[in-house]
Amino acid sequence: MIVSSSDNKSLVPGRRRAIIFGSSVAVLASLLNLHNPNSNPPLLHSAVAQQQDEQQQEEDRVTNLFQEASPSVVFIKDIELAKVPKGREDQFMLTEDENAKVEGTGSGFIWDKFGHIVTNYHVVAKLATDRSGLQRCKVYLVDAGGNSLCREGKIIGFDPSYDLAILKVDVEGYELKPATLGTSKELHVGQSCFAIGNPYGYENTLTTGVVSGLGREIPSPNGRGISGAIQTDADINAGNSGGPLIDLYGHVIGVNTATFTRKGTGASSGVNFAIPIDTVVQYVPILIVYGTPYKDRY
Repeated sequence: MIVSSSDNKSLVPGRRRAIIFGSSVAVLASLLNLHNPNSNPPLLHSAVAQQQDEQQQEEDRVTNLFQEASPSVVFIKDIELAKVPKGREDQFMLTEDENAKVEGTGSGFIWDKFGHIVTNYHVVAKLATDRSGLQRCKVYLVDAGGNSLCREGKIIGFDPSYDLAILKVDVEGYELKPATLGTSKELHVGQSCFAIGNPYGYENTLTTGVVSGLGREIPSPNGRGISGAIQTDADINAGNSGGPLIDLYGHVIGVNTATFTRKGTGASSGVNFAIPIDTVVQYVPILIVYGTPYKDRY
């Protein structure tokens, strides 16, 4: 019995050592597996794959958004002639030679299928106030089939108080793709937005950002304030003016208008502004029909 008792006592430590040793091996193997670069835990792999899919979907969505919206955006060139042309007034449209000087560029978007173009007043201010007969405006656009067109833009209405102007181009025989209009009253700070335009003459440029602020007030060309402006960090540079600010669904929510620039550079500081589309919708039909806002007709 003593021997028996003694044998049982001697067996216990041996079993404990075996259990402890076995646990240590399991923990060590687990740690080695964690640090094994060739190991791919199923859950981690699944999470990475899902993230990559979501990123690809977001990228595809922005790409499709641009492809859908960009045909409605136009490129505007302000031209000054050296002399009043004889004969056909649109002769200058054929070539840009020494008799035609480009004074500035801007953007706009197609309002309707009849060839009305919305832009900023300050983009076409020289044409709007021209008394010499030397100012012209070239509009570069594409039709619904993707065919590139160049037409003279005739100014038919403007309102400096809201920095808005309407051009008309002759598109007889062509079908246009008007921009899809959204609303600005339901915007929220933080939501995604995109600017399409022609900064520094580089056509069809897309910049991305968010709505940074709402209800801002910015100065108009005649010195009055434009209230309710949208603030965004989507880059708006020289040449973007008059182009659309669009939401994630490709709907126009504003007209890109102004930016604070870094001193001495002219580059966007990330503080940019657009006229809300609800204001634009309110005044553009009046300008198309009457040419001037109601207050200036009497």
